[in-house]
Parts: sequence; C-alpha cells; structure tokens
Amino acid sequence: MIYPEPLEDLINSFKKFPGIGEKNAERLALAALDAKKEEIEKFATALTDVKEKIDHCHICGHLAEGDTCKICKDETRDHNLICVTEDTKSVFSFEKAGSFRGVYHVLNGLISPADEIGPENINLASLVKRVENLENPELIIALKSTIEGQTTTLYIKKIFEKKNVSISRLSYGIPMGAEIDYLDILTLDKALADRKQI
Repeated sequence: MIYPEPLEDLINSFKKFPGIGEKNAERLALAALDAKKEEIEKFATALTDVKEKIDHCHICGHLAEGDTCKICKDETRDHNLICVTEDTKSVFSFEKAGSFRGVYHVLNGLISPADEIGPENINLASLVKRVENLENPELIIALKSTIEGQTTTLYIKKIFEKKNVSISRLSYGIPMGAEIDYLDILTLDKALADRKQI
C-alpha cells in the first residue's frame, strides 16, 4: 500500500463506480483531499441523500423523491401513451430529447432465461395492472435490440394480444444492440416518430 490507509480506502471506493479505473480513482481521491472541508461535507450529504431519499415510483418504476415521480404526477402528459424502458437511464435520455409527452414504465431489467431472469423478476405485473385501468392505451416498446430485448418485447406483446392495447416499437434506425441511454437526441426523436406497430 503506497497511500495512507484512509486515502487507499477512498480510492477503492471510487473504483467501485462504473467507468472509473485505478488512475481516475486516484485523481478523484487526491482532488477530494485538496477540496475544502465544506465541499466534502456537501458531497457526503448528497451521497447519503441519494440513498435515503430516492426510491422507485410506485406507478412506473422510475426514480422518485417520495412515492410518485414527477412524470407520473404531471397531468399535462398523455397517461394513455406509455413508453416501456429497461432502466431509468433510458427515461433520462428520452426526457433530455424533450419531445415525448407520454409517460414511462421502467422494467428494471429484461427477461433473460440464461441469467435466470423471468417475467416475475422484472416490473411487468404493475404494467399489466396499469394498462387495465386505461382507455385505448398505446405501449411504445423502447428496449434494446438484443435477444433479451426481443424476448421481453414478444412477451409483452403476448400478454396484451387479446386486449385493446396498441403496441409499437422504436424504429430500427437504432443500431442493433445499442443502449438507449447512449443514443443522441435526434436519433431518439426519429425512432419515436417512426415507431412501428408490432
């Protein structure tokens, strides 16, 4: 160990975050050491607040401060138009694009028999219950075009095939296997506008 133990612990903590390797972790830890005490205390409070105050919306599964997210609370949105995403990062991507005026449903995962993830392991049951209370709902499936994404899409289609639910998916201008949250705003907007019935 070349660093004092508290600094080594901080470096190891930073390395647990995605995309942060040894060098970046060292840089961040040394920057924290040089920062003012008030800034570090504010940072520590922000980290604690994220864990204590942020939860999943009981309606859609997105992130919320409290029981319900801001999007589900927004009465100006079309609550009959639901964009189904794998994770919350995808919701943030669509919101940054700014053109979608419906609401979301976050599955928090995809069906993957190889990983022993079945329909009961993701946020599907609440989607079924939610759709049953709507008039002429449309689901836009915004899942990545991998085997898991396709399996989940087909499963959702099967659930609703005998119900009065319109189901579409994003257009395939999106590269195969692409993560929604890495796509640029124009590509996302075009994919939404050109969505196809499935």
